[in-house]
Amino acid sequence: MTDGNLALKKAGLKVTLPRVKILELMQGPENQHISAEDLYKTLLDIGEEIGLATVYRVLNQFDDAGIVTRHHFESGKAVFELATQHHHDHLVCLSCGKVIEFSDDVIESRQDEIAMKHNIKLTNHSLYLYGVCTNDECDHGDA
Repeated sequence: MTDGNLALKKAGLKVTLPRVKILELMQGPENQHISAEDLYKTLLDIGEEIGLATVYRVLNQFDDAGIVTRHHFESGKAVFELATQHHHDHLVCLSCGKVIEFSDDVIESRQDEIAMKHNIKLTNHSLYLYGVCTNDECDHGDA
């Protein structure tokens, strides 16, 4: 049994072809922070006939089961990444949509200090920083 099949069974989900294919694609580094629509297009490109409604349904099931994390960046559409990764924060370019993951011990420590100061025990958090790329590779659009 593959790691993907084990992850599905562990999450209480039946092992089906659409779930396995979507999970396999999500494991590729190029498919982190991917929308349901882009995932659907990728499936079509590799010859998989899995409908868009099925992609949405599977991603929602994966989100509910804790297999993926759903993010709502400023683009207005949800993007997904595997939840098995270490904790990280995100930098998002408002022009080209590029997402950069980063970890910073100073930021993490400061967040803990602020929470303690306000008598809050953190159970989860997410940090999104928005800006515009300063390199020539960015498609700056109207920004």
